[in-house]
Amino acid sequence: MTVTKFMVTAAAMSLSAAAFGAGAHGHGHGNGAVTGEPADASEATRTVAVAMYDNYYEPEIIEVQKGEVVRFVVENHGQLVHEFNIGTPDMHEAHQAEMSMMVEHGVIQGGKINHDMMAMDMGDGHSMKHDDPNSVLLEPGQSQELIWRFSSDTNIEFACNVPGHYQAGMYGDVTIK
Repeated sequence: MTVTKFMVTAAAMSLSAAAFGAGAHGHGHGNGAVTGEPADASEATRTVAVAMYDNYYEPEIIEVQKGEVVRFVVENHGQLVHEFNIGTPDMHEAHQAEMSMMVEHGVIQGGKINHDMMAMDMGDGHSMKHDDPNSVLLEPGQSQELIWRFSSDTNIEFACNVPGHYQAGMYGDVTIK
């Protein structure tokens, strides 16, 4: 391993360690009362279809009521792997370090996910599994549901934290009424 590659890997791991401390893959990204919590589909009062394209979502703004349970049906219409993640801008920033590690280790490979690599042991009981209730990670053509109760009145975002996607504008606002 070259010194440069080692330094980049060490920096990414240290950023990821900070993100793990705040809540990480398998630990809900530290959502708590900030964004809400997962709910049962039977509690959903409505369904919102979310289409992911390369670097944008449709719709770009989602309005919800405080306490509302929404069933999101998320479909990836793009050519790349994309994420739908509910969180605050700070949560997305921390999660981007984890997602960078997923790319660096070959878990995310452009338009594919290496599912075998997702079980890789990162130490301290952490893995690269992307199984948090506030997030779905999809290959092109895939769809998945996410059921979420918006229990806070804090305005939040939904975003794709695959490296470069958020920075290219792949995020939207969730406005709590």
